[in-house]
Amino acid sequence: MVKFNRKKLSNGLTVIHEKRDVSVTTVMMAVRYGSMYEDASEKGIAHFIEHLCFKGTGKRTTQEISATLERVGGDLNAFTHEEMTVYHVRLPSEHLELGVDVISDIFFNASFPDEEVVKEAKVISEEIKMYCDSPRAHTYERIKENLYEKPYGMSGLGTIKLVRGMKPRQLLSKHREVYIPKNSVLCVVGNNDFDDVVRLAQKYANIKRDGILLKDTLDVKKKIARTNEKREGVMQSNLTMGFHFPVLGEKDNYTALVFSTILGGGMSSKLFSEVREKRGLVYTINTSLDLGRNYRYMTIFAGTDSGKVNSVYDICSKEYGKMREIRSDELKEAKTQVIGSHLVESEGSNETAVNLIIEEFAGKAEDYYEFSRNINSVTIEEIKRLAGISECSSFNLGP
Repeated sequence: MVKFNRKKLSNGLTVIHEKRDVSVTTVMMAVRYGSMYEDASEKGIAHFIEHLCFKGTGKRTTQEISATLERVGGDLNAFTHEEMTVYHVRLPSEHLELGVDVISDIFFNASFPDEEVVKEAKVISEEIKMYCDSPRAHTYERIKENLYEKPYGMSGLGTIKLVRGMKPRQLLSKHREVYIPKNSVLCVVGNNDFDDVVRLAQKYANIKRDGILLKDTLDVKKKIARTNEKREGVMQSNLTMGFHFPVLGEKDNYTALVFSTILGGGMSSKLFSEVREKRGLVYTINTSLDLGRNYRYMTIFAGTDSGKVNSVYDICSKEYGKMREIRSDELKEAKTQVIGSHLVESEGSNETAVNLIIEEFAGKAEDYYEFSRNINSVTIEEIKRLAGISECSSFNLGP
């Protein structure tokens, strides 16, 4: 039986906890602020702030932040998502206090030294170049651009010009405005008592700060566009197709997961069978989902010979439409696959903590434990409705 608890502290910070009988604990701190909240003139600021939170606080240098955790076998990292930014440390459960101390310190008290801002702008510029140089990563950025208007359609990394133009005062001001307890969640998954988690949260995250209370609903404007790009040195065409999925309720996420699994989720999927196994047109073909509160879309990625792009596109479109003919036994098998994959993923404390935070920001963390029931409630009619989507965006990068 899952042992889950939640408490909201007097300063507005939400604390959630899952007790596990293991010797490793994940401590995760998240703010309800990500790339989606940026306008076009500051695109990339959420990601820039994430980098800078590791560059020193009032009581720790950059080196001390990492060394303090590494001495006990811990590791620290972070990521910026469209709707949240997340910092996480994984370490032996006996060192819970150290984990809560360090993560609260970098989360709330980052100091943003001027010299670090200049240096980190260069680092992020190289990160932007790296993703651009990767054909597959580049196609995922461009398909998003073809699915949504600015600013959401822009890369969450921003542009080199925008990033290098951001000033220390601007970055620090934004951090202090949005990194407030009322916008934040502390999640602990591991072999620790909830009372200890709350006590440590009150000790190390007891910051009182007024700022901007972030809203859940944002205006995201969709579009349909199809573009191509040629690049020297690329031997294979990288085709990506993108489909808008409905943003009506949480239930649509589960329908999307089952739909994507049947169509392109693994070697038993329809696309893999039709495009690779039967015709030998690709090495890689799959679907992926990006599901948020304000947007939902599915992509199909295929790597193929440049002369075969139109054929692959047509087959993928046809197989997408044929999802209207799905049988009850196929739906049942897909549900088993999705639930099984979820169980395997949830073995890791990091993965569970992320999903608990996602559900907490969407409504309540406890919904995470209803995953199997929600997947099993998906109907053939709901799958067929998604299969009725006729328009898609596309982007192809090739020689």
